[in-house]
Amino acid sequence: MHDNQTLYDIAVIGGGINGAGIAADAAGRGLSVFLCEKDDLASHTSSASSKLIHGGLRYLEHKEFRLVREALAEREVLLAKAPHIIRPMRFIMPHQPHLRPAWLIRTGLFFYDHLGKREKLAGSNHVIFRPEDSPLKDEIIRGFEYSDCAVDDARLVVLNAMQARELSAQVVTRTRCLSARREAGIWLIELENAQGAYQIQAKALVNAAGPWVAQFIQQALQLKAPYGIRLIQGSHLIVPKLYEGDKAYIMQNDDQRIVFAIPYLSRYTLIGTTDKEYLGDPDQVEITQEEVMYLLDVCNDHFKTQLTAADILSTFSGVRPLCDDESDNPAAVTRDYTLALSRQPEGEAPLLSVFGGKLTTYRKLAEAALAHLQAFFPEMAKPWTAKSLLPGAENWTSVEDLAAQAMQKVSGVPQALAERWAHAYGARLWSFLNQASSVHELGFNFGHGLYAQEVDYLVEYEWAVSSEDILKRRTKLYLQFTDPEIQVLDEYLVGLHERRLQKDVA
Repeated sequence: MHDNQTLYDIAVIGGGINGAGIAADAAGRGLSVFLCEKDDLASHTSSASSKLIHGGLRYLEHKEFRLVREALAEREVLLAKAPHIIRPMRFIMPHQPHLRPAWLIRTGLFFYDHLGKREKLAGSNHVIFRPEDSPLKDEIIRGFEYSDCAVDDARLVVLNAMQARELSAQVVTRTRCLSARREAGIWLIELENAQGAYQIQAKALVNAAGPWVAQFIQQALQLKAPYGIRLIQGSHLIVPKLYEGDKAYIMQNDDQRIVFAIPYLSRYTLIGTTDKEYLGDPDQVEITQEEVMYLLDVCNDHFKTQLTAADILSTFSGVRPLCDDESDNPAAVTRDYTLALSRQPEGEAPLLSVFGGKLTTYRKLAEAALAHLQAFFPEMAKPWTAKSLLPGAENWTSVEDLAAQAMQKVSGVPQALAERWAHAYGARLWSFLNQASSVHELGFNFGHGLYAQEVDYLVEYEWAVSSEDILKRRTKLYLQFTDPEIQVLDEYLVGLHERRLQKDVA
């Protein structure tokens, strides 16, 4: 990897969902691929989403019919590709007559049911709320219900990166691209990690740097960006479970925006998101007091249980890098993606830059990216990802079946832990359970069912380095871990990395 003469077909900059998706697609078509991420996989926009695979019901109001049609169809494709981390979810929209008339919502849901292919997901229907069993305020007496999907967003990125690696791609994290320049028809790319700087070469360069896409062109490449980028901040709250049941709520607001309340990790409710122009450093984005009050107010306008800032267990914020369409309203800026291909000067090595995009349509974006590069790699195989399974979905039956198998094989495993493993890893959970027949054989328990063998697996096979990588993006256990427990995990990881370095040197 550190050989300056290493020549790849494609080098991808950025380890979010678009970069990982493009890397996996390209590797599966027989191309040699290099992917680098300056931090951890999915450590920015791709792990700060509302955790949904959805068609984008509200995008219909902005006439984004192509995007909605593509997203609706992708729900079913992704559900088949990764049923362990993606699951169907019913969404309830309480009707507020002064915001949107019932006929308009019914029309939108009719399009939502029929614009895209729908086989597994149920259609929409009208619902009546009974005050005695509804979590909504008594004056909200009816609404509408429809289907979308929930997803573990960070794991979706990791699984695509794993698939890329299993197809011979080179995937490196905590590796920054310092610069790149064209020379003799190829890209010379300067990289830097904790061990120092090195160079690779590539026939094509894909800029999937997300919020940094324009900055990367201007600073690392010393070129002019073909499009502007608008950073739209989206923030979320996590509170104790607000209501019973497994359905999500989509709440309308006076500003024509919507806010979700989504069941999260069985014991919490996730509330979001906001739409706010962001002008700062994407590495430093944090929720504002204005956003906190906005989300609390929308929730309190709908639910009987009234929330205050004291109920907030955690928050997270990210910036969506949207292609600048000069809209005055951040909520109306297109969520569609734009791909910019440059060969300037004429005949030089191609640069493909990704502007915008959304989690749900990452696979179609990757296909479109490879279509743009087809002319440079005529030997490239045909599109293949629509029917392929992501790691862990092999021989899939259900989370319940897999959890039952784990409990049968490894004595002493609680059902909740077995289900967490099944949801997160699917069939790959056997990779770290190995030959263990008892929970006591899984090594040290760091707390809350996180055992040493799982930690070792995440470091060895999923690029985890820090406790944050493991707790926030790989397992979602960060909401349960205390500071002393995190410190113990950090100390273990330091020792583990030292042992791995010694092994590499030997």
